[in-house]
Amino acid sequence: MMGAVPLISGLSRLAGRYDGFVLDLWGVIHDGVEAYPGVVATLAALRTAGKRTVMLSNAPRRSAALIEQLGRLGIARDLYDEVMSSGEAVHLELERRTDPAFAALGRRLYHLGPERDRNVFEGLDYRPAGLDEADFVLNTGPVDLTESVADYQDALDRALARRLPMVCANPDHVVIRQGSRVTCAGAIAERYADMGGAVVWRGKPDPAIYDLALARLGVADRKRVCAVGDALHTDIKGARLAGFDAVLVTGGIHAEELGVRWGEAPVPARLDDLVRRHGETPVAAMVKFCW
Repeated sequence: MMGAVPLISGLSRLAGRYDGFVLDLWGVIHDGVEAYPGVVATLAALRTAGKRTVMLSNAPRRSAALIEQLGRLGIARDLYDEVMSSGEAVHLELERRTDPAFAALGRRLYHLGPERDRNVFEGLDYRPAGLDEADFVLNTGPVDLTESVADYQDALDRALARRLPMVCANPDHVVIRQGSRVTCAGAIAERYADMGGAVVWRGKPDPAIYDLALARLGVADRKRVCAVGDALHTDIKGARLAGFDAVLVTGGIHAEELGVRWGEAPVPARLDDLVRRHGETPVAAMVKFCW
């Protein structure tokens, strides 16, 4: 029986409605370590069909770093048009300071995150500092993949005591890395907000990052754009707020809730229950990113 959210066999079933696609990375294109089977062929099919594509990720690193990663995963640069990341968006805001929330920040930052994410602020007029001297916290996520929010409670307590604002460069709470859940910056930022701390978010589902993605996509009519993602609370919600249609990939972050493994089709009633509970309804769903 067909549910309220149609389960399609691939993007070819609806590609004719759109001129461009906004594609999530982690959970759709790759699992953090390897590209999913069939991704290269699907991107090539989108190219052949004349569709514009932009990779839109909540990764707290600049776009160039993601392009390099995609190359290492066997996804050639000529298979997609552009890349936009939450890390790139934060870098641009720190540089331009046109957003009042960023304009109010001082120039001394405490980087809560791994060394690999330093390119978010390197090259800009900011100085890394300890929590006792910093003007704000730049949160790019746990240093180690095994860490949880609890590992950062002391740092959050110290930041809150000084009423430091926090910039969150990755609104994701968790990602699935080869079947295991990994805590992201968004979970730490949410704890800080629950404690009463001020948090500035950049990334999906914030409409601001979709405006940046749309500019890079080069499609004027938002109704001719479709987003593809695996997370209802970021990818699908963000697309709705931006005025795009969206397709949910069920084998990603919601696979456990749906009772499926990657590549398995969910029971329609369970899929409908999932979207009802999360309050977001994509135009369609598919088990994996395929043509």
